[in-house]
Amino acid sequence: MTRYPSASHLDHAAPARTALLLVQLGTPDAPTPAAVRRYLREFLSDPRVVELPRALWLPILHGLVLRLRPAQSARKYASIWSEEGSPLLVHTRRQATLLRGALGAFGHQLEVAFAMRYGNPSIPAVLRELRERNLARLLVLPLYPQYAASTSATALDAVGRELAGWRNLPELRMVRGFHDHDGYIDALAAHLRRAWERDGRAERLVMSFHGVPRRTLELGDPYHDECLATGRRLAERLGLRPDEWLLTFQSRFGRAEWLRPYTEPSLRELAASGVRSVEVICPGFVADCLETLEEIAIEGRRAFLEAGGREFRYLGCLNESPEFIGALASIARQHLSGWPTGAAPAAPLTPTPAQAR
Repeated sequence: MTRYPSASHLDHAAPARTALLLVQLGTPDAPTPAAVRRYLREFLSDPRVVELPRALWLPILHGLVLRLRPAQSARKYASIWSEEGSPLLVHTRRQATLLRGALGAFGHQLEVAFAMRYGNPSIPAVLRELRERNLARLLVLPLYPQYAASTSATALDAVGRELAGWRNLPELRMVRGFHDHDGYIDALAAHLRRAWERDGRAERLVMSFHGVPRRTLELGDPYHDECLATGRRLAERLGLRPDEWLLTFQSRFGRAEWLRPYTEPSLRELAASGVRSVEVICPGFVADCLETLEEIAIEGRRAFLEAGGREFRYLGCLNESPEFIGALASIARQHLSGWPTGAAPAAPLTPTPAQAR
């Protein structure tokens, strides 16, 4: 009887597994210039992130940006680094653990892993680890509520590049985004109401989203419209009047025009116009990171107070809030439908009052 060798890294007798992969943007391994340089090299080399001709951009990246920016960025990372490490990494790890438990409460027995698009743990490394466990079905859930080519699409690019070298491919599904998902909007609303119950309300609520070049809107990227939709739905859920909130975009990089209005100038304008207190929430970030803890909580605060404002409150990201973990579980369950995970078929979702209308 002829015996055929099998791949040494696979246990074909093990049960086929379903996995959920959370994907975040990424973070340096340490708040040092060398670690930040490695991270920025990978991040800013992605043609979906910087949509300039390679012959024009790469000399600028290697000759200027990677020489000057790492030291400056490392100081900013050091100002928000925790004893556990990068806040983004810490929160994402906790989200994965809590999501595994939330799905388990519904009877779903599956792997829940997380990876960073740039930095560690990398998407290829995590996928290869899942392959060792006889991965048969993969749901990819990028942790970007609003779809953008520079975030959601590049996460799928990385998954696809890794899978392109596999002989035995898993079934593959991907969550495109969840900017208007009821659970996500409810989680944001609950987060704000808790802050208001604890500290009272400021005169103005600023919803600050990560910016992208305006050219991406003109090329057909839906990110701008999805940010506006999230802002409108959240304001409606909270019963806010138009003059009680403002939507802005932060993190502009380079000289090109980005989506407007810009966050920091808007904070200065609010203070100069006589607004004494503001609170800022960043709905597009689901975990606190450099862009929220340093750019908003430190630099944004400084800008508002220097311009004459009196009280600035940064409200923090959803992080591990029970409502957000529940929202992720709801999103995952919808996309896992039909796959064997050990759970009973999901009951039809009960429409919310808003949906019923």
